[in-house]
Amino acid sequence: AEEKAGRAVLVRVGVRRTGRHAEQQDEAQWAQTRTQEVPSEHEKELLHCEVDRALSRALSINAFDYNCHLDLIKLLRQEGELVKLRRARQKMSELFPLTEEIWLDWLKDEIKMASEISEREKVYELFERAVKDYICPEIWLEYAQYSIGGIGQEGGIEKVRSIFERALTAVGLHVTKGTALWEAYREFENAILETAQLERIHTLFRRQLGIPLLDMEASYAEYEEWSEDPIPETTIKNYKKALQQLEKCKPYEEALLGAETPKLAEYQAYIDFEMKAGDPARIQLIYERALAENCLVPDLWARYNQYLDRQLKVKELVLSAHDRAVRNCPWTVGLWIQYLLAMERHGVDHCIISEMFEKALNAGFIQATDYVEIWQAYLDYLRRRVDFTQDSSKELEELRSSFARAVEYLKQEVEERFSESGDPSCTIMQNWARVEARLCNNMQKARELWDNIMTKGNAKYANMWLEYYNLERAHGDTQHCRKALHRAVQCTSDYPEHVCEVLLTLERIEGTLEDWDAAVQKTENRLARVNEQRAKAAEKEAALARQEEEKAEQRKQSRAEKKASKKAKKNRIGEKRKADDDDEGEWGQEEEEEQPSKRHKGDGDGLLLEEDMELETGLFGRSGPEKPDLSTNQKEKPSTSRKDVPKVLHDSSKDNITVFVSNLSYNMTDPEVKLKELFESCGEVAQIRPVFSNKGTFRGYCYVEFKDEKSALQALGLDRNVVEGRPMFVSPCVDKNKNPDFKVFRYSTTLEKHKLFISGLPFSCTKEELEDICKAHGNVKDIRLVTNRAGKPKGLAYVEFENEAQASQAVLKMDGLTIKEHIIKVAISNPPLRKLPDKAEAGRASQFAVPRQIYGARGKGRTQLSMMPRALQRQSNPVAKAENGMVQNSPAASSERTEEPKKMSNADFAKMLLNKTIFFVSFFC
Repeated sequence: AEEKAGRAVLVRVGVRRTGRHAEQQDEAQWAQTRTQEVPSEHEKELLHCEVDRALSRALSINAFDYNCHLDLIKLLRQEGELVKLRRARQKMSELFPLTEEIWLDWLKDEIKMASEISEREKVYELFERAVKDYICPEIWLEYAQYSIGGIGQEGGIEKVRSIFERALTAVGLHVTKGTALWEAYREFENAILETAQLERIHTLFRRQLGIPLLDMEASYAEYEEWSEDPIPETTIKNYKKALQQLEKCKPYEEALLGAETPKLAEYQAYIDFEMKAGDPARIQLIYERALAENCLVPDLWARYNQYLDRQLKVKELVLSAHDRAVRNCPWTVGLWIQYLLAMERHGVDHCIISEMFEKALNAGFIQATDYVEIWQAYLDYLRRRVDFTQDSSKELEELRSSFARAVEYLKQEVEERFSESGDPSCTIMQNWARVEARLCNNMQKARELWDNIMTKGNAKYANMWLEYYNLERAHGDTQHCRKALHRAVQCTSDYPEHVCEVLLTLERIEGTLEDWDAAVQKTENRLARVNEQRAKAAEKEAALARQEEEKAEQRKQSRAEKKASKKAKKNRIGEKRKADDDDEGEWGQEEEEEQPSKRHKGDGDGLLLEEDMELETGLFGRSGPEKPDLSTNQKEKPSTSRKDVPKVLHDSSKDNITVFVSNLSYNMTDPEVKLKELFESCGEVAQIRPVFSNKGTFRGYCYVEFKDEKSALQALGLDRNVVEGRPMFVSPCVDKNKNPDFKVFRYSTTLEKHKLFISGLPFSCTKEELEDICKAHGNVKDIRLVTNRAGKPKGLAYVEFENEAQASQAVLKMDGLTIKEHIIKVAISNPPLRKLPDKAEAGRASQFAVPRQIYGARGKGRTQLSMMPRALQRQSNPVAKAENGMVQNSPAASSERTEEPKKMSNADFAKMLLNKTIFFVSFFC
């Protein structure tokens, strides 16, 4: 169980807690909760020990749990267990770069205990480790001030000066915090001032005044007051130049000061500014400042490392940055690949590179393809080490064994963890075969590898066979080329014509007459079979299309029968209409024939039902003949009865300046006036055309036409605004007959690693309450509560974090959390694919136009009993007898064998049910 749990938990950003690891975290959380509830000091001490043991057990299973390390350090610091605390900090620093706050706490604790010279040396070593993790002015200042305490030792003054100089090199250019270091350095020199050292202070003032720092005017005034001699002209010139540069930097510093965390956009603008200036020291410093606040952003690390690799090229600086990058973001394979390349570029020992590669394999990547990429990078490095002029060498044997290990690793470890290979096209084996053929002249091994590749499901692809053929063509012989192409002709299923053409070309150039005849016969037989299969497939598609047309005709007839039955029913109960109403009813029937009974709109969160929606919409498209708009003098002001309003159709030539508005309240009075007030904020409204039924009632949707296209585009931003208690849908007008693939959906339906999907929320949970819960685990960018068409909550939500690391941590902490007595479920947002019904299944569907079942908020019913009488469930066409394994289901043949049963509309079924109900009521009464 421990081994299984260890494999399931990813490094630092596990996707979900599983196995014993989850139990240990739950145990630690429970123990911490108990600690807060128990007032007794003795019991608190016992529970602190219990928490300590629980956290230690959790770290023994997953040593890369960042938050668990923080909790353990915090607990041990409260208890005052300095030995255990030092050990815990040491373990954490070996795995992760520590933040500025953790380092300062650790250093202060060690400084309190350091009294002897040997202990002070350990503190110096700890400071050296701290300044390598991040460039932090506070740590450098603390380091310099601590070194002043050892000034009485031999060489103490020079050591202090050395530390100050290193600090100024690292952070002396920091615009907002660099001044403190310069002032501390001058105070130190003033404290040990001698006549011979007066020039040192002059030099420090002059160096500082040449750097753009905040409050440098005060430093200039201090220098004037301190110096007995006039300030040199060169210093004044450098000071004015630095002031000009400071004015250019101030807007970026002010933007950082006023921005909210993580300030990525502001830092990127500052970086772009410094890149244009071209000062490497300032570029490095601004990158380091950005990374100190955004150490978990892989893209920022990648850009910084790329700059160092291409511009500075200083070995110690480059390798240190790469090492910090993979320690902060170990789940990002691109950073590991950059690190391996940088180490090779700077001549690092092979054993160190191999050790780093092994760490990368244990980093816990999120995707199976990441392991393929890291293996390819390492194998490329090993290939570059080999001297192929020698028949055999230690490097070549290591390369071959690594290729074999890579194939086995992907087969065993990766497929077991991700249930997929990550390398379906066998890229690593292909590269191995090319190395054996081209560099080692070992075609026998290359052929064995290609045979293995083809047995892994790649034999049906023409490009794989042609890749093998090209390898044989370049390094093999004609006989094996011919053999490979003959096998390709037999096995290829995607592009057999291309493979046949290559075979005939080979025989035309190099083959004998017998070879040509054999190739022609083989290709003709193969293409004949392919054409036969394609003809059958086309015939099957045509039959399915005919069935679809028949089903559409049946639905149209069913709608017509339904309208006729409704009209007959009204006549039977004595309803009479006026002559003008009768004329209008005929037009209404024609209108209803053009509209679907139900439509579904996908929203990523579920299915929303669209009933009685006109086909002439921007969201679902238009169909039917186009009619011109009515002139202005033919329109009338809307009233409670709109029977006198003729039908207004949309002019497709005005699609670019028109938006379609739907999901409005049917009870909205004066929709023109109401919507005009709402949309005038986007631009001048030319016309608003609401759609009414033949009874004059508003149907909940309309067209809004603007004077210009810019206003129409701006109006799309009002989508989902609440109007009279319902979310209003605003979408562009697009004719779906001309654009069948057009979809309007503003949310992603694919995997989003930085976004969470939360279910099981109480309906009373507000956006603010959910944000308060989520922001404890990272920076929340957006929260979307899922609602139905009426704006009522569905207990679902999408929460977008700043990056995938924060989202993954939130999954670990929030999954299973109780909110208002509701246990919520939290997962990475990955909506399932919407699969359309298979055409064959659609062809076997019932002749009755029954819409797809839509489940309510509670999901599926328990019984799922069919309420349709069995007499209505008979198949319209009997299933034909299977002959030679093929089912003959021709509509013509079915009509000859049996007579089609009488069709019953929904109105007929309702009438039959009503008659039975009246009979039972009259019987019992």
